[in-house]
Amino acid sequence: MASITMKSDPGKWEPLQFPAFNCQGVRNGQVIWNSDQTKRIDHDATTLNSQWLLLPFLYAGRRICISKRGGAASRAVAQTQRLSQPVALPHTATTANISDKSSPTNMKGLFKSKPRTPVDIVRQTRDLLKYTDRSPDSRESKREEKMAELCKNIRELKCILYGNSESEPVSEACAQLTQEFFRENTLRLLITCLPKLNLEARKDATQVVANLQRQQVQSRLIASDYLEANIDLMDILISGYENSDMALHYGAMLRECIRHQTVARYVLESQHMKKFFDYIQLPNFDIAADAAATFKELLTRHKSTVAEFLSKSYDWFFAEYNSKLLESTNYITRRQAIKLLGDILLDRSNSAVMTRYVSSRDNLRILMNLLRESSKSIQLEAFHVFKLFAANQNKPPDIVSILVANKSKLLRLFADFKPDKADEQFEADKAQVVKEIAALEI
Repeated sequence: MASITMKSDPGKWEPLQFPAFNCQGVRNGQVIWNSDQTKRIDHDATTLNSQWLLLPFLYAGRRICISKRGGAASRAVAQTQRLSQPVALPHTATTANISDKSSPTNMKGLFKSKPRTPVDIVRQTRDLLKYTDRSPDSRESKREEKMAELCKNIRELKCILYGNSESEPVSEACAQLTQEFFRENTLRLLITCLPKLNLEARKDATQVVANLQRQQVQSRLIASDYLEANIDLMDILISGYENSDMALHYGAMLRECIRHQTVARYVLESQHMKKFFDYIQLPNFDIAADAAATFKELLTRHKSTVAEFLSKSYDWFFAEYNSKLLESTNYITRRQAIKLLGDILLDRSNSAVMTRYVSSRDNLRILMNLLRESSKSIQLEAFHVFKLFAANQNKPPDIVSILVANKSKLLRLFADFKPDKADEQFEADKAQVVKEIAALEI
């Protein structure tokens, strides 16, 4: 077994005896090995006396630390090379003893790392995102290592928020994670660095951002406060529809962010709103469908905000809606648009907008053309909007004249008009529409 012998006289050392490693001793701050291997020890020799202990052994490339009895940290650290076998240092000849830790199991337990807390993971993730954001030209091997660590951290954040197959998420851990995440610009870093992550990490990051929008800390949605102060992040997310690689990730994040009313109001009132009429018609089906889902969320989630927006932006909004969506050459676009229009106009909070819409002859012309579609789905959705024109008790004269001129055609259409499945409400609505049209006269 190896041994250590020290004298109490400061500055003087007996040889360190390490038979297992062929060690000669210490000279001028160095451990001297018979094999000419040299390990540097940086220490203050005047403090090395019997009151200092050498702890505890050389093991798997770890370091030997000299620390003062009672727990105070020493200034001496011996940097060692990786050794092929774990080796313990047994008792010394001084008043201090060093426990025998020759068992590999015991050694492994001694160096077990402390489990990371949610706060630790967020902070480390933030540091890695900063590195990713500012170091595009880093050495490739180092960068790959950092990126792998970052992806692992994002996966851990997801597991804390969503739980896993073995455990449910812990509310306290989620609260700690959320608070630390929004304490600094972690969200901004994650959004801006998203294109640099691999596909799986992007998916994980998207789910993390989505979940954080719903996390409450002390009964408050702190994500809402953060986004209100960093509302320009919505510009990045919306513009993501112009990048085919990022569109679905940014789109999913955007829909979760507009759960907050202040964020939805910003998007509705921004110039970005007009872009959605083009995004919905993009040739990539998945991106177009995602943009349509976001568009619908913006126009249906926050009732009072939507009513205010439609009232102020009625002219340009419905001009775009009619020409680009309802009269689109794309069947899916027309079908989605007419269904959403019905949802908007039939909502009580939009009653003023509905009254204005059904007073327009141009709008009536578009709806009557949609009633003639070969698609039964579009016909049925168009009927739910058309019935508002017929039911309006204050029809303008030009609306009445169009309905009277087309009375016979409309009555023939509705005679055989029915859904695939029996629907009592539909039949009642159709009977009322037929009654109103039949009674019209100029």
